[in-house]
Amino acid sequence: MKPQRIARIDHEVQRVLGMLVTQELKDPRLGFVTVTRAEVSDDLRQCKVFVSFIGDRQQAQQSLEALHHAAGFLRGELGHRIDLRHTPQLLFIEDRSAERAIDLAKQLRADAERRRMEHGE
Repeated sequence: MKPQRIARIDHEVQRVLGMLVTQELKDPRLGFVTVTRAEVSDDLRQCKVFVSFIGDRQQAQQSLEALHHAAGFLRGELGHRIDLRHTPQLLFIEDRSAERAIDLAKQLRADAERRRMEHGE
């Protein structure tokens, strides 16, 4: 399949799942979740759904469990809202890139502050 079509499908899957997760799921284990990216395989049989969580590690784990539990419902709703020959199996993966970016920014700030102190500014 053409890369442009796969990219459009990825984007649409991300959009629809993001809406479904925030508006349709009522699981109390589910915290603040953002669907950051979706990657559909070339044969449209599987989709890696990258999700980001706000909260501690325990909350993130509970939210991930809630998403795994709701995967069948989400797949069914996705099939109703996006017209594809095959509705992909959903595999939820925690995206910790925002967390790493925050840690990196803190480290850079600390390094800059240390350099300022070394130069007597």
